[in-house]
Amino acid sequence: MEGIEENSKQGNDVDFDERLPFQSKFAYGLSQASVNLLMGIALGSAITFYYNVKLGLSEEWISLAWLLFAVWNAINDPLFGILQERIDTDIGRRIPVLRFGAPLYTLTFIICWFPFIGSTQVALFWNLLLALFLFDTMFTMLGLITTALPAEMCITQEARSNLALYNVVLGSLGGLIAMILPLILLTDESTTELNPLFKPMMILLGIVAGTVLFLSSYALTENEYARTEETLNFRESMVVTLKNREFLAFEGMNFFREMAFAIVMGSMIYFVQYVLSLQGLLASIPLFAIFIVMLLFSFLADRMVKQRGLKRVYILGLTLSSLGLTLLFFSGNLFFVAMVSLVVVGIGLAPVLLIWSPLLADVMDYDEILTGKRRETTYAGMNALITKPAISIANALFLLVISGFGFDNTQTVQSDSAILGIQLGYTLIPALLFAIGAFAIWKWYTLDGNDWIAKKVELGKIRLQKEKAYIERLQREGKISKVYEKLYRESQEET
Repeated sequence: MEGIEENSKQGNDVDFDERLPFQSKFAYGLSQASVNLLMGIALGSAITFYYNVKLGLSEEWISLAWLLFAVWNAINDPLFGILQERIDTDIGRRIPVLRFGAPLYTLTFIICWFPFIGSTQVALFWNLLLALFLFDTMFTMLGLITTALPAEMCITQEARSNLALYNVVLGSLGGLIAMILPLILLTDESTTELNPLFKPMMILLGIVAGTVLFLSSYALTENEYARTEETLNFRESMVVTLKNREFLAFEGMNFFREMAFAIVMGSMIYFVQYVLSLQGLLASIPLFAIFIVMLLFSFLADRMVKQRGLKRVYILGLTLSSLGLTLLFFSGNLFFVAMVSLVVVGIGLAPVLLIWSPLLADVMDYDEILTGKRRETTYAGMNALITKPAISIANALFLLVISGFGFDNTQTVQSDSAILGIQLGYTLIPALLFAIGAFAIWKWYTLDGNDWIAKKVELGKIRLQKEKAYIERLQREGKISKVYEKLYRESQEET
């Protein structure tokens, strides 16, 4: 599709420069890595296994905690997203949330691993629920910012895809550590007792991630002029967002994609220990395989976006992920076949992780065309309204499936029936969810092709005009902007 590349180069009369400084892109990747690191452990692979196998809380109680937790997620994400649009400080409206929220993010993460209510089933249930509520509140505040920033930092699909590479490379590194450490410290077929290094390591991770997040905020950029625009009220903001048909189409895909991804990454610890019978350092081999393949193919996916557009490459990724998981189900406990299957999954996940954020950013651009306003955290919050419950449902679904097949959290070796339940819950269910997501985005999402590229070119012109007007106003008032660092050039007309 050469037309996509040609149209993306139109509008050179504006000469819109999307070359973000390296330090800004690197800082964004580090901030995403820090957020992903703590989130991946506290809301992903480790906390369910920790409470289930190490503390002895039953699958039913944990499933109930995740489902009740989904109710809080349905409230806090859109609320915080809309409120964050109203922040106006000397250092921006996004950056202060990251900078001053980092210490609290660290504190709530550490609380997750120190039950203080009691050791009975009911006490552990309330402790888990409270830990999820506290940590997710801070994750929501910071996660909305990291989700919204790419839409503010650049506008073209190519620039956003390039920025997303830093997210995939550095952000996935945080996610990788979040997966590896629990696999090493929590998997042990000889005992269900907790490794004495686990809690000190969680404290150390929390402090390191919080510090990196705090420091990276000093190199990030945002569109300062957007703070001067009048915002919509809460009700109007919700209504306008839900009327955006492209947002609804995106979420029709993203709900199922998020469920599948939550199971694949969050429940791998069950599959590795009980199906593949790997513990300790060996348990990290499947995860390394996915990560390395995903990293390598992210660069290929980035190049494919320039030729085929976001939508087509994303559908290809979802389809490959579904096929790889289906193959993984039939591989049983055969290590070599399982590894080949996971490689296919990794190839598919490369564009899935790379492109979902640029797709959502296009939805935000479409909203700006409709409303004339930048509402990144509103959309990040409304997106989380859909995806956070999807994560809770996915975790609960997996646990209920393996419980129904006879999983016993007091045993280090599971029955054949329980192993079959783990295989079914970990492979075929997310394979189906990925396939549904691919169909949804193919059928209903239309922000693709030459017409959409042309609209984005016009939107780029409008943004550039707003930026210039804002700088001219600062100059007239004798003020120097503290955070306005976006690169741009004056128009150059050939004579």
